[in-house]
Amino acid sequence: MIWISRIFSLILLSGLLAKVTHALTPTPTPQPTWWQPSPGTTWQWQLNGEINTSYDVQMYDIDLFDTPQETIDKLHADGRIVICYFSAGTIEAWRPDVDDFPESILGKPLDDWPGERYLDIRQLDLLKPIMAARLDLAVAKGCDGVEPDNVDAYTNDSGFDLTAEDQLTYNRWLAEAAHERGLSIGLKNDGDQVEQLVDDFDWALVEECFEFGFCDQFLPFIEAGKAVFGVEYEEGALDRVDYCQQANEMGFSWLTKRLDLADTPPNSCSDYVEETDS
Repeated sequence: MIWISRIFSLILLSGLLAKVTHALTPTPTPQPTWWQPSPGTTWQWQLNGEINTSYDVQMYDIDLFDTPQETIDKLHADGRIVICYFSAGTIEAWRPDVDDFPESILGKPLDDWPGERYLDIRQLDLLKPIMAARLDLAVAKGCDGVEPDNVDAYTNDSGFDLTAEDQLTYNRWLAEAAHERGLSIGLKNDGDQVEQLVDDFDWALVEECFEFGFCDQFLPFIEAGKAVFGVEYEEGALDRVDYCQQANEMGFSWLTKRLDLADTPPNSCSDYVEETDS
């Protein structure tokens, strides 16, 4: 009966080896299901007025609250990705959820933006339910992602003693909360924290970095294969010839817009260079 014992031992050894092999085999990391745009993605940014849905671009960035549901549905029917804008670092007096913000988290007014005040992002227990409700609204309206604004309050005179670590904590929570809902999320401005946050966010959006000379801060997104969307404004000091070629060489998706962000064509830098070369 020795041969029976040896066979039984081999069976046990085989099972043990299978378990060890399974334990040592790395578990595949599930791929995110939300939108992750690559450099060169085309887009349109309109936050004011009736949305002009006629532009042939891959993504539209529009206001979460003001955009009617039928507009979002129309954009989706046309094959567009829809990103929904809201302010995550300030209160805006005209928003429908303004009464949800307790007075204790309201800070100084923003210069040149009447009706807007900074928020104390350290008080996450009070802020999380409000911002979570906004993210839930984005899901309910069918937004593919969100563009939370004013996520660099620690660099401004907010009325609070905010630190860089406070901002990192808040921004990472926003990214995590968006991803939990299947929403793509972009890092708006906040160039000083790009290296710390590039892994948390799916893309970046930056304003006037060519005029003020800080565009290189956003290259980690490009190096990670993630889109960098941006604008220079017609009211600024630069002409398109001053920045369009550089934006294209860096892999940025760059537009020229008016400060009111109403209905103007995308004015993409890639189109501008093609026009000047023809």
